[in-house]
Amino acid sequence: MDEKATTIDTLVKRIEILEAEAEIRRIQARYMFLCDTPCPEFGVESDQERIELILDLYTEDAVWEGVGEYYENQFGRCVGKEELRAHLNRFWASDQDPKLLLNAHFLTSEQIHVHGDEADGQWIHFQPWLFTDGTSLIRSSRLNNAFRKVDGVWKIARTRTENVAIVDLPKFFATSYPGTSVLMKPAETNQSTNHVQVDA
Repeated sequence: MDEKATTIDTLVKRIEILEAEAEIRRIQARYMFLCDTPCPEFGVESDQERIELILDLYTEDAVWEGVGEYYENQFGRCVGKEELRAHLNRFWASDQDPKLLLNAHFLTSEQIHVHGDEADGQWIHFQPWLFTDGTSLIRSSRLNNAFRKVDGVWKIARTRTENVAIVDLPKFFATSYPGTSVLMKPAETNQSTNHVQVDA
């Protein structure tokens, strides 16, 4: 292989890695987005719809597990989409009392490592919680997740989470929060208000 061909091959591989990192970052962020309360995905009318959208991000044989002295007993380990679906249904149980009013996910300290059609990523995850009875807390976790390309599409193959800290907050710590998210609702356009007149 000549020098030009080698250079092109090297550039292609580097682009493939960058594209894989971008897709993995998007998938992980979408998972967190779909777990927010209220769910910001426009048109999602129920937690059952939310759960199915989350499951679409996972491989059929995916593992979801809590590890370490705080999360191993709290979350356990499930393997495959059916067990994961049951786990998510327990989290969003219809008879949940108190109900969750506010939950927002923040990701930081990102590391993504691509190995061909497989990858792993680590993040620190931070989220405030507020329930209908006023119970309020901040939960912080570390994530060590695995990803795999399936039929050309990156999927989550493993979610592994370990507690960093759980911090109790004052009751009803938040004074304003929406009951429903409309962020992703398509904007109504009005040509008359959007038109800008330019004088000659």
